[in-house]
Amino acid sequence: MFIWDGGLKLARADLAVDFARRQPRAFVSHAHADHIARHEYTFCTPGTARLIELRLGRRRFLEMSYREPIEWGGLQLTAYPAGHCLGSAMLLAEDGAESLLYTGDFKLGRSATAVQAELPRADLLVIESTYGRPQYRLPPREQAVAELVELVRRTLRDGAIPVVHAYILGKSQEVTRVLTDHGIAVVQHRHIHRVSQVYEQCGVGLGAFGLLGDQPPANTAVVAPPRWRPGEHWPRAVRIAVTGWAMASATRFRWSVDHAVPLSDHADFDELIEAVERVGPRTVYCTHGPESFVDHLAERGFDARPLGRPWQRRLFN
Repeated sequence: MFIWDGGLKLARADLAVDFARRQPRAFVSHAHADHIARHEYTFCTPGTARLIELRLGRRRFLEMSYREPIEWGGLQLTAYPAGHCLGSAMLLAEDGAESLLYTGDFKLGRSATAVQAELPRADLLVIESTYGRPQYRLPPREQAVAELVELVRRTLRDGAIPVVHAYILGKSQEVTRVLTDHGIAVVQHRHIHRVSQVYEQCGVGLGAFGLLGDQPPANTAVVAPPRWRPGEHWPRAVRIAVTGWAMASATRFRWSVDHAVPLSDHADFDELIEAVERVGPRTVYCTHGPESFVDHLAERGFDARPLGRPWQRRLFN
C-alpha cells in the first residue's frame, strides 16, 4: 500500500507523507521543521497550514479537518488528532481493501494546547517511536506539571529569574499555558512569541503572556528556546529544561541547565505500546526511534518491522 523511498509515499495516490524534500503533493502531519518542506501542494489541517505559512510563507494547501474524510487518488484520507501540537494529525488511508494509519509525532495523554489524540483501527500501522526504550516511562503529567510550577515559584521567591527552555513550536506554548493557568506571569522569546500568536489566532488561548524585552519584568518567568542564554546584565537566572529526555540523567548537563522536567509532547514507551494495542494492526512499521522497539513489540506478539533505514526502497503491501 505504500512505498518507502527515503520517506513514506502512499503508492496509489502518489502522495508523500512528511517528506523533508520538496514533493508535488505531500501530507504534512505537523509544522515542526523536520516534517515540512516547500511542497507544491500540501495536505494538512488548518492549524498546520497557518504554522507552515509562518515558517515558509504562502503555500498551496488542501486543508483537512479532523475526522472528515476526503477522496484523493483512489484513497479515502482522514486526519485524526495526534495530541502533539497545534494542528498535529495522524493520517488514515483506506483503499477499500485495507487501511493504513500513519501516526506522525503523537501523544496519547492530555495536553493544554493540542486536541487529544484519537486512534482508529487499521490493518497497517506506521508509528513514530521516539521514546521506544523502557527507560522512557514518563511520570504522570500532573506530577511533571507540579514539579515545573514549584521550581518556577521557588525561583521567583528566591529573587531569581526562572528561564524555562522548551522547543519553539508546541512545547513552549504548552509550558506558557501551564504557567499562566497557575497564575504565573510569562514573557516569551521573540521566536516563540510569533508562534504563540498563531496559536491565539487559531483559538488556542495561552493566558496572559508578553514579549521578552531587554530584561523580564519582576516576578515573571521567561520561556525561551533550548540553549538560549540570558543577557549578561540580568540578575541571577535559574535555567529549567522541559523535555521527555529529562528521564536521562545526562540531559541536565547536555542542555547546560539547572533542572530538567520530564514533560513531553511525545508518547512515552508505555503509550507507544498502548497505541499499537488500540490500533490492532496486522503489521507495525516503526520509524524515528530505536530499532529495539521492534523487538519489544515482537515479544508481545506483533508483526513489527523497522522502517526508515537509508538503504530501504521497496513496496509494502
